[in-house]
This record gives sequence, structure tokens and C-alpha cells, in this order.
Amino acid sequence: MRAQLCSVVVPVFNEEEVLPLAYERLTATLAKTGMDWEIVFVDDGSTDRSWQMLAALQAREPRVVAVSLSRNFGHQMAVSAGLDHARGDAVVFIDADLQDPPEVILQFVERFREGYDVAYGVREQRLGESVFKRATAALFYRTIRRITSIDIPADTGDFRIVSRRVADALRALPEKHRFIRGLVSWVGFRQIAVPYVRQPRAAGETKYPLRKMLKFASDALTSFSTAPLRLATTAGLLASFCAFLYAAWVIARKLGDGSAVEGWASLIVVVAFLGGLQLLALGIIGAYVGRIYEQIKDRPLYVVSEVRSSREAAAPGRVNEYRPPDPIEAK
Repeated sequence: MRAQLCSVVVPVFNEEEVLPLAYERLTATLAKTGMDWEIVFVDDGSTDRSWQMLAALQAREPRVVAVSLSRNFGHQMAVSAGLDHARGDAVVFIDADLQDPPEVILQFVERFREGYDVAYGVREQRLGESVFKRATAALFYRTIRRITSIDIPADTGDFRIVSRRVADALRALPEKHRFIRGLVSWVGFRQIAVPYVRQPRAAGETKYPLRKMLKFASDALTSFSTAPLRLATTAGLLASFCAFLYAAWVIARKLGDGSAVEGWASLIVVVAFLGGLQLLALGIIGAYVGRIYEQIKDRPLYVVSEVRSSREAAAPGRVNEYRPPDPIEAK
């Protein structure tokens, strides 16, 4: 009977400073799991020496798979690419920056052996992060839990282990705007939390500035909730009701004492308010229409530039990737 295989998916974007340490700690941890293992590094269009370092790692370690994307497609797409190239009976998602300690993988493997399909890390503490980031993260997770119909655990990231059947279910989902931790909750199966303390980055700078955090939050909200649309409808009804009350007051004054309508400034304020609500509603609707537009184009999630692997054959059924034909074969 063959030993079970554990695949570790590591998205990489400009992480040359931390890659050697990440590789060392990952391999040391995986050696203690009692499972066969592989590490699938996905270079997400790095502009530093990350890809050269990954290629060198793969050259001396056959259990490393190095995948290079043709440009920066984003963290969630890089994780999806790694998932498509992972062959394991269990698949672990972890970032290269070592904020999520690789040693927690041992606890994930224990839960996997107990029969759980998903073991996800819950951040009991977030060391080395600003008060603003901790506060906004807490607000985001609690908001999305309140307005979505699925139970997305609070204070979790993508750091987790999933079984092969969960991995296959995730690969079959067609979303172009991916929120993987939400998708894992959506597919279901047996899931359990593993608490841990998140560490400061081992080196380098964060790859999630405020702009990317806001886009990530927008993708999460529009992927799993129609609450923004309902909010726009509620705001429109409230504004219409206020306008109706204002009109009734104007008519009552006119019929009561015959005074002329005064307060053009207030009227302009009301008109501007209503116009702003309309633009807000259109913007929210536009966000959903834009997602439909991106979805129906049916482009692949990512484009692979190069794969370094010691496998005899490529893993079958990578439905989400596009690889340009080899120039020799194209002639």
C-alpha cells in the first residue's frame, strides 16, 4: 500500500529574501509528517530573482515543482494554479512569507488523518501587524459572515489543508474572481479549526497594500452575497420616502398659508442626495454586471509560462490553465 502524498502549494511574488528559509522550514516539517510530500511553488510574475531560485531548488530536489505564470495574476489565481498542479491526497495552502508557521502543518495532518476533509488555521493573534490592519480584518470577516448565506470562519486565511475530494471540487468551480477561503466553506465536507499565532513577516514587504485589500474584500462580498444590491434598493426606497414627505410638507404649506416655497439651497441638497444615491446604486449594479462580463468571456484563470518538474507526466485535467504551444510544435 502506497504512502499518502501531501502537496504543499506556495504562491510566490517577489520573495527572494525569504525563499531559502521557507524551503528549509517546510522540508523540515514535511519530513515529520510520515507522508510522501511535494512542494508546488507558483511564481506569480515576480520581478526579482524568485523564479531563478525556484528553478535551482527544483534542479536539486525532485519533490519540488516550480510553476511560472506569464505575469502577475494575483494571489488567489496563483493558489489556484498550484492546486491544479498538486497531485497529493492532501493539499496544504501556505504563503512563502512565513507569517503562517509551517510547523502548524503537523496539526493539519493530524486532523486529516482523523477523517477531516478541511483543517483551517484560525489566527488567535496577529503579531507584527498594525492596529488598522487588525481592526479592518476583524470588521471584514464579521461583516461577510453576517451578510452571506454560508459560514465563512472568522480570522482565517487560506492557510489550511484540504483532502483530494475537496481539492477536486475546488478545481471544478468556474469562478473567475476567486475567494478561496469562501469556496472551501461553500463546498462543505467535514471541517475543523486549528488555532495558531500568526507571526510577523520573516523578510520583505507585504504584498497586500490597502488597494489590494479593498479589491479582495470587494471580490469576497460580490462572490458570496447580494446584500449590496439589497442595500441599494433599501437606500432608494428610503430616499423616495423622504422625498415624498418633503413634497407633502411643501403642499401643506402652500394650501395652509399660501406662502411661497422657500429654501432653494435645501432643494438642491435633496436633488444632489437623490442623484448620489442613483449613482451609488448604478455603481453597485455595475460591479455585479462587470463580474458577469468577466465570467462569460470564459478566459482561463492564468497562463503558464514554464513548469519545472521531475514528474514523468503532467497531472491530467488542468482545466483552469492555458499554456502557449511550444514554438517547435507550432511550426
